[in-house]
Amino acid sequence: MPPLRTFILKVVNRCNINCDYCYVFNGPDQSWRGLPVRMSVEVAHAVARRIAEHATAHDLDHLDVVLHGGEPLLAGPRHLGAILQILHDRVPSVRFELQTNGTLLNDDWLDLFDRFDVRVGVSIDGRPVANDRHRVSHRGRSTSYAAVRGIELLRNRPHLFAGVLAVVDLHNDPADVHDYLASLGPAVIDFNLPHATHDAPPERTDPAEPEYGRWLSRVYDAWTGADSYTHSVRVLEDIVALSLGAKGSVESLGLAPADIVVVESDGSIENVDTLKAAAPGAAELGLNVFDHTFDEVADHPAIQQRRAGVAALAQECQRCPLVSVCGGGYLPHRLSAEHGYRNPSVYCQDLAHLIRHVQATLPA
Repeated sequence: MPPLRTFILKVVNRCNINCDYCYVFNGPDQSWRGLPVRMSVEVAHAVARRIAEHATAHDLDHLDVVLHGGEPLLAGPRHLGAILQILHDRVPSVRFELQTNGTLLNDDWLDLFDRFDVRVGVSIDGRPVANDRHRVSHRGRSTSYAAVRGIELLRNRPHLFAGVLAVVDLHNDPADVHDYLASLGPAVIDFNLPHATHDAPPERTDPAEPEYGRWLSRVYDAWTGADSYTHSVRVLEDIVALSLGAKGSVESLGLAPADIVVVESDGSIENVDTLKAAAPGAAELGLNVFDHTFDEVADHPAIQQRRAGVAALAQECQRCPLVSVCGGGYLPHRLSAEHGYRNPSVYCQDLAHLIRHVQATLPA
């Protein structure tokens, strides 16, 4: 049984901004309402003990802990520092990452992250006109300038700046979004497709057209067409790697066994939390860090489904020549009430268009 290597800790279950596409607060699963606002030190001790136990059992030379939310900086520097200290002391092989909207970053936070070598990713969808279409305050005001101010602080400590993450919006110009994000100086740019299912499909102008695939293909052309760019665009780099027989780095592509689990603020252990976008309760496992080991988590049928490779996919996916690259698409995007997760991705045509576009540029 392959070990788990990435542990996403929901250290805060509230957010200081209101993104309309947020799968946690504006999605079908509203379980956050019954969870503690922030993870307690008691839960952090239990998490650290279980991760250390798992690392020892599987002789792991490193593993990743991602501090997530909500907005993790709402925990406050003292409380988050205590959680980092607990994990650092108990799990010597840990590497820390944190995903934030960037609006609360300041030098005090960066001093803390320097102390524990926490790499920071910032979510931003492009220049203000693009970003503020979805990512606004609870009063509907712009969040762009505060996010960019946080990014500028990170640029002064490039060893902490993990990169930026944007959600694809067909209303935004893809090359302009890419070029603007590149101008912020990240080492990595990530693009996520909006979470959608067959029963709640993504917004399109023409459902028969691969509009998201074309959008990302234009990002690929912008990225590869300029000699001056040195950053990675992770989803596109993964398509290149998987097309050439190498290993990818994201769970949403390829057939490698998933190694990510989520620990909620109350200590409950969940499947990949983006399943909250698919249906209420879709991420629940009925396990927690007080009573269960991460070996038990890895053995859970819902986790095994994410690790079953091609056998877990719909028949048409198993027969598709692109399956080793697309992996059937991201699990939440396969859901339908009729067939569960045994469907091609709701973005199937988009992934096929994008993969073929990328592959057409590669050496034979």
